[in-house]
Amino acid sequence: MSCQGCGLNELLIEIKVEGPHNRNLLRDVSNLMQIRKALHHENEDTLTIREFGARELADFCNDHLDQEKMRIRLPGEDWRSMSELLVIAETKWIDKLIAERRVFMYFQPIVDSEERTYAYEALARFTDEDGSVLYPNIVFPAAKKRGRLYVLDRLCRMKAVEEAAPLRAKMFINFIPTSIYSPEFCLKSTIELATKLNIDPSLFVFEVVETEKTEDLAHLKRILAFYKEKGFKYALDDVGEGFSTIEMLSELKPHYMKLDRSHVHGVSRNSAMQRTAELFLESAIRIGAVPLAEGIESREDFEWLKQRGYRLFQGYLFGKPSLPPSPQQEVQTCKF
Repeated sequence: MSCQGCGLNELLIEIKVEGPHNRNLLRDVSNLMQIRKALHHENEDTLTIREFGARELADFCNDHLDQEKMRIRLPGEDWRSMSELLVIAETKWIDKLIAERRVFMYFQPIVDSEERTYAYEALARFTDEDGSVLYPNIVFPAAKKRGRLYVLDRLCRMKAVEEAAPLRAKMFINFIPTSIYSPEFCLKSTIELATKLNIDPSLFVFEVVETEKTEDLAHLKRILAFYKEKGFKYALDDVGEGFSTIEMLSELKPHYMKLDRSHVHGVSRNSAMQRTAELFLESAIRIGAVPLAEGIESREDFEWLKQRGYRLFQGYLFGKPSLPPSPQQEVQTCKF
């Protein structure tokens, strides 16, 4: 079985035209791409080109075709506006970043109610060609536009496992559910790496990144069931944004539930946020998940959440994301 997202294959772009004017000129477009050796194949109202022809095609279409009646897409993805053709070309730098594995991990502590380190969250950072640091809010959107989200997510997951190995501490690792087509196949490399490094699977907590809305609940359940079968644990991030019903949470059965920072910062003095935090806590207790509050920056918020019954905490109050801690640093082994 091969996975369309697991490698940096040649990028092919499919163009679809509509309307009599565009269809009449499709042959001219095809001839232009053929002359440039950029034409991959063509059908009645579509043609597929190699990426290096994208800029010239964009110029030609801008001059001669009605772009409102044109669409483009990458393999396995939905149709997009023709205006995104150049956007795809302009994000080519992401391919080199992935090929050269220019990713490293920062680790942020997660503490218990006594402020003892319970675990770390692995947070990806990237290196630009000039050596400067690139952050996920730049890299992941670029990868998504270019259809490289899948291979980037896999790279980050593998790098997190590699860098977590010397710590032998519980580690929260983010993953994007839509990047996993088949858990048995797409997660095989993660399982094999953990086995090779002789890491106890129970030390890993795979965290669903909720910014990628997961509409296919059945698919997500398959992924989480696979993790559980292999001995890993999992967490739901940003609960309340996408997994808002108790029925849905009961189906997913997360080991941990994270209260998003938007409901945490200032909770000690905001009654509406307090109500949200209390309802969240009730849901976590009801389904048997460990409640974790993230984004804590003030002691007042920490004390309020602790008194209500939250068990784990994360935020600048306890430590900013930084390079890997010393393997000798004591980490608690609370049985949550």
